[in-house]
Amino acid sequence: MTLELKELLPTYFSADRCDSSGIWGKTLRFEKGRKVKIVAPSGSGKTSLMHFLYGMRKDYSGQVSYSGRPLSQFNAVELAGLRAGPVSIVFQDLRLFSEQTVQQNLEIKRHLNPFHPANRIGEMAERLGIGSKLQSRCGTCSYGEQQRVAIIRALLQPFEILLLDEPYSHLDESNSKKAMELILEEAALRQATIVFADLERIDYFPYEEIYYL
Repeated sequence: MTLELKELLPTYFSADRCDSSGIWGKTLRFEKGRKVKIVAPSGSGKTSLMHFLYGMRKDYSGQVSYSGRPLSQFNAVELAGLRAGPVSIVFQDLRLFSEQTVQQNLEIKRHLNPFHPANRIGEMAERLGIGSKLQSRCGTCSYGEQQRVAIIRALLQPFEILLLDEPYSHLDESNSKKAMELILEEAALRQATIVFADLERIDYFPYEEIYYL
């Protein structure tokens, strides 16, 4: 699956914002399997961009397309299928079910469109240091633990494009690197594209393309 952006610009930005941006107002095509880094300072529209790509918001001009089909042409059922299958995301605000356990949050995602067997949840949780938290309610976990839950959740579906919106904001460098290793392994299994947006360049993400928002 390819991801294409054509002259994308949030409605709340003026056209002159395109002059200093590597994304806004540009025509870009991200081929299957690419590792794309987007450096996006606060206020540059990073989270808006990720929401546009995920089909959550429409307050923009221009076009987002997946394999040549504009996202604006997807109906509600097709959009739900896109999010359950080929396009996965780690939200900045996580969007976990706080009253459900870590295990339940992950099983809900896995059952929607299974890619891994059930035992893979425990394996991933152990690798990211939250194996002991599987039966804890998400709302009782630290924000850093919740970030790791959100990362695992995103990796449980058969994605072809993985969107990462500041996935390590509450993780130390050691845990961030462990999470990155797991993400890269899972992306390689699927030959998937990664679009990683963060406030700064991260050296342990082996990007092939970098853009400044």
